[in-house]
Amino acid sequence: MKLGTLAAHYGVPQLRAHDALDDTRVLAGILRATLREAARLDLPLPLVACPPRQDTRFAPQPPKTPCAYRNPGRAEAGGPLVQGMKIAITGETATSRAELVARSVAAGLNVMTSVSRHTSALVTNAAGSGSAKARRAAAEGVPVIDEHTFLRLLDDVRPGTRHLAAGAEAGVAPVAAGAGVAPVAVVTAGEAGAAAATGAAVAVPVAPAAPSSPEAAVPAPRRPAPAAVPAGRPLAGRRVLVLGGTHPAAAAARSRIVELGGSAAINLSRSVTDAVLLPGGETDRRIRRMPKLGLPVHDEHWLTAPEGAPAGTGAASGAARPTPEADRPSAPLVLPRGGVADLPTAQAPLWHITAAWAPRDRCEIDVVAFVLDEDEQVTFDEDFVFYGAPENPAGTVRLLTDGPAEQTIAVDLASLPPSSRKVAVAAAIDGEGTFGDVGAVQVTAVPGTGAAPLAGATLDAATTERTLLLAEFYRRGPVWRFRAVGQGYDHGLADLARGYGVDIAD
Repeated sequence: MKLGTLAAHYGVPQLRAHDALDDTRVLAGILRATLREAARLDLPLPLVACPPRQDTRFAPQPPKTPCAYRNPGRAEAGGPLVQGMKIAITGETATSRAELVARSVAAGLNVMTSVSRHTSALVTNAAGSGSAKARRAAAEGVPVIDEHTFLRLLDDVRPGTRHLAAGAEAGVAPVAAGAGVAPVAVVTAGEAGAAAATGAAVAVPVAPAAPSSPEAAVPAPRRPAPAAVPAGRPLAGRRVLVLGGTHPAAAAARSRIVELGGSAAINLSRSVTDAVLLPGGETDRRIRRMPKLGLPVHDEHWLTAPEGAPAGTGAASGAARPTPEADRPSAPLVLPRGGVADLPTAQAPLWHITAAWAPRDRCEIDVVAFVLDEDEQVTFDEDFVFYGAPENPAGTVRLLTDGPAEQTIAVDLASLPPSSRKVAVAAAIDGEGTFGDVGAVQVTAVPGTGAAPLAGATLDAATTERTLLLAEFYRRGPVWRFRAVGQGYDHGLADLARGYGVDIAD
């Protein structure tokens, strides 16, 4: 049973679904109502006594210090431990768990809360205990070390390779904040496959300012002259909303809009410049707002030849004039699935990935984020950011719930430690339905607060998937990049989280 159902039953107003503070308030209201109803009916409630405060299961966990070293791989039989090795501990130990962890961290090891294919060794005195970690270690072939051997190896941990700070790779220094160099790269539909394979990008730089000193500024990579807008793209700078149609028909229409140089909108907003009406779109309640907004409404044939087609049916007599071009928000770079854009982090260290979709009654969508290392694993479980834990311990990644049809992940790229190589943003269905039912999902990369989006993509190929990788920020040499992903999975969020190394109870 959902929290919203209980809240409605007991008359407790729910102001912001999936907001931790509001969920706590709603739960408290439901408990009060339950206690009143139980007292009226003289029914005992199945209350459970709180465990003693000294119970280790509820002891406060100090925030984990990110490991400064790269993972060198598996521990070899009879060989030494190396700084950066990922170590998991399970079962009873003669040495307290806190002391084992503290000594391991002090030696430069990376203590994990779960086992994955990237785990270097599992420390346990009972390899056949049947614990979840022991079972996973056996399945992945992870070496097992007993406590006595582990303590002996801790006395002689070999030096490892440190993580390089952003910009320190390949001998390239990071761009200074005052340098004004802000490269932006975009991969077109024809280049998406090559970009995914090679990591290459076509750069479109903004005008650089003169460096304040020779030492302060280092030229950023990829600064060719900006390419001209290709011919045959009459919708360049236009943002088109598709109404009606079956899922395949609407997806095809949005793909055609992108081919013509435009951006496909999902919801009606101030940035929309045109609408395309497919069969059934006349019943969409948004169609009634088009004349008032002065937006031209075109039929599906307009996408065949938009240059010579009539102006459309939306600009009715007496309608408000469309927003002047100068007053509209600047159009973001339109990325295909797999498209990449370099981020000018020197000017805007705080970035947002916003996901938006058309509201649906049958299900809710939860947007989540994973802060990942070079092995595409979370450093610890708290680097899984979702509605129940909307911020990681360092405060560098936060979930901002903007409503039932839009959610945002905020990332402070400048404050992420060198061990954090990627922030993956995904969405998962809560309730019945699939992303095929939801339809298109719009993702945008937005710098700072209140700025116009830099780049965006419309992810529109889902069918039976219940989990969808939307986009990611990732390091590439000295540059942070934004990639539109659009990879779907039929399994749920728990399986996706486990794949990233989050310890999820069965």
